[in-house]
Amino acid sequence: MFTYKCLAVSAVAVMTLGACAMQGTLQQSSVPGPALGRAATVEEVKAWSISIPPGGAGLPAGSGSVQQGMAVYAAKCVACHGEKGAGKPADALAGGSGTLASADAVRTVGSYWPYATTLFDYVRRAMPVNAPMSLTNEEVYAVTAYMLNINGIVPADAVMNAQALPQVKMPNRGGFVDYSRK
Repeated sequence: MFTYKCLAVSAVAVMTLGACAMQGTLQQSSVPGPALGRAATVEEVKAWSISIPPGGAGLPAGSGSVQQGMAVYAAKCVACHGEKGAGKPADALAGGSGTLASADAVRTVGSYWPYATTLFDYVRRAMPVNAPMSLTNEEVYAVTAYMLNINGIVPADAVMNAQALPQVKMPNRGGFVDYSRK
């Protein structure tokens, strides 16, 4: 009996707090709040509005070669992703070709990712994990070129830039269903 009373009281408290929270989001209070945070500036929003779609719209200026990417990878990626993208302690970036239909699928840049532009976007936004968004555009193009090369997608003399990157045909491009409305 005690447990049910506690649950009932807790449920009422949660519903009351939820209703108060909802009311607070629907109308402005005349009571000053705790002054947490601030509105983002136009410049701050622009700095984070860097998504690159599959077609490559919005890719920045710059370029990077496979050879340059090898140096960037050695300096900033190998500690997490291993030699030539073999993995450990983080996920492998290379290999996995032909495994997606198996129970032991290995999802890597070469076996799984459908667009090279998405790889660029992810690396630029999230890598290295200890310093996201710290790579220059040239470093991102270069390490993207290197990753595409170690997966056998582009040759060793490839140079990636805003024109070349969207033209890269990824092995699993047809492996996804496009539900976007064009």
